[in-house]
Amino acid sequence: MSVTGFDALDLRRADGERPVAFGGELGPEQLLTAYRHGLFPLPAADDYASAYNEALYGGAVEAGEVALLPGAEDPYALAWWSPDPRPVLRPGGVRLPRRLARRLRRVAGGAGDGAGDGAGDADTAGAAEWFTTADTAFGDVLTACAEGRRPVWLTDELRRALMELSARGAAHSVEVWEGEELIGGVFGVAVWPVLSLDSMFHRRPDAARVAVADLGARFGAAGGRLLDAQWDGPYVRSLGAVPMTRSRYLAELAGAPASGTLPTGRLPVARLV
Repeated sequence: MSVTGFDALDLRRADGERPVAFGGELGPEQLLTAYRHGLFPLPAADDYASAYNEALYGGAVEAGEVALLPGAEDPYALAWWSPDPRPVLRPGGVRLPRRLARRLRRVAGGAGDGAGDGAGDADTAGAAEWFTTADTAFGDVLTACAEGRRPVWLTDELRRALMELSARGAAHSVEVWEGEELIGGVFGVAVWPVLSLDSMFHRRPDAARVAVADLGARFGAAGGRLLDAQWDGPYVRSLGAVPMTRSRYLAELAGAPASGTLPTGRLPVARLV
């Protein structure tokens, strides 16, 4: 089944456990339009991955159950997904582990200034060095999220499109720093009032969780109402994600856009508890 674009897809009948469509282009405009329609891309890493997509889903395409979008020489090199249900988080509802929350409360309460009982203070002092920024090192976060990931989905083409969306203010990152070292981060695409989380990374335990919580706090301060975690699983559930039906998700996506601007300045991690 060939369709002319994302607006021609009938997501009410699409299977939530396989791609909604294959093909199309991966430029910044197409990418932003896809997110506005409740879809996100999963490019194939190579010819083998593309052939695997065709072998796995070619029958559904021929039966008209999965759409083909125009503009691609190899349509199976680019899949578009819209899971049903969708794991989502409210901006202020991102959970941090209790051990980290206790650690940050000690920082906020003034511990970690050299007083105390040794081991606990060393742990707190490390936390005291953490701070966050937003949209300061978007390219570095992309690179870190791509490192060692298999299968490779952050292809060069997708990264170029995301960098362009970042330059336009439509894609955002949060960076977690320990001193001058980037130790964690997250990035995603905002189609207000929803921000879709694409990927995260950590180089210290819990740094990715801190990045998501920080992005949620900043997005909420700007008037955003929903974080979309895209793929369900134990990790996003541990962050506080709950499943939302696709129909309700699309209704949220169509809500009145927020008018705020994502705060980008340097902020202490301890404020999150």
